[in-house]
Amino acid sequence: MSSPDSKKPPPRITSTADLARHIGLARTTVSRVLNGQPGLKPSTVERVQRALAETGFTPNAFATLLKGKGTSSVGICMENLLTPPLLRKLSTLQRQLRGQDYTSLIEVYAPGESRTILRHFLSMRVEAVVFIGHFDPGELEARIHELIGHKLPHLVIDHHGIPHANTVTLDRAQAMRKLMDHLLALGHRSFGLLGIPPAPPSHLERIHGIRAALAAQGLALQTNTRSFDAQCERAQDFEFGHALAGQFLALKLPPTAYVALNDEIAIGAMRAFQEAGLTIPGDVSVTGFNNQDVCTMMAPPLTTVDQEIDLTIKAAMQVLMSQLRNGLPSRPVLRTIPPGIVIRQSTGRAPR
Repeated sequence: MSSPDSKKPPPRITSTADLARHIGLARTTVSRVLNGQPGLKPSTVERVQRALAETGFTPNAFATLLKGKGTSSVGICMENLLTPPLLRKLSTLQRQLRGQDYTSLIEVYAPGESRTILRHFLSMRVEAVVFIGHFDPGELEARIHELIGHKLPHLVIDHHGIPHANTVTLDRAQAMRKLMDHLLALGHRSFGLLGIPPAPPSHLERIHGIRAALAAQGLALQTNTRSFDAQCERAQDFEFGHALAGQFLALKLPPTAYVALNDEIAIGAMRAFQEAGLTIPGDVSVTGFNNQDVCTMMAPPLTTVDQEIDLTIKAAMQVLMSQLRNGLPSRPVLRTIPPGIVIRQSTGRAPR
């Protein structure tokens, strides 16, 4: 037998009409509160919100669609979820979208799947689509063309050079220029490129920065840099960097400074150089890219490029919210983020 003080279970609420009857308010009043309409008494709003918390009732989002209202949702297409920088961009963007009362639908991209992913986003009536990472250029261009045809706000983060796309990206050419200027000032004149072949667009941007820095000193990319990327299979980045360093160690006169595609490749190379008895930076200098936490755990700590993720996502939100409020711009928006260079003990003066 239950005691007089035992609480009754909350009633089962399955509709706005049920909720209105439970509270004792008109259905239209409850609907106005749920839709965030102005002109209501604070006590009325608080009464409805308290009932929502007590009953656990959640309004049907698709019912708002039938009334011609937006979903307040953004589709996010990711290159992958394997690297800390991509995860940081995603989590920062998602948090800031939530602060603007937008929810996120997240899909991980695989080559050939972008059209299916976009169809899914469109079926869910998202109000904007964001791409984070580097994608097949032809596929991404086709998806941007479709989004423009639907007059749907969109944004590309990182992948530079897609025609008509609204883009926010780190200035990777400037990053390489700053990194190379640092190494050149230390007297280095021969450089090993670790995982930076002149192929995908982001790598081309980096090559442009490397070439510009060398040219300013009267040096040339072909004669002052070496790469063994084609001789080593890239399956896992730490091992890839280790294998690349082994190729350079076999040279009679190996480079004195090494520029890696990312921190993992740089750390793998450092391990191989140290196993061979070389000191860093006494014999060779090594640089990374991304400024991950592991950089400070190395001995010596790794000099690297910081992607300025907070600045990137802040700019991304500005571009995205402008479209959500005002529609697509008459001309595509391109925002480039200046990189940060973090100088640590893995770089030093070139050996004589």
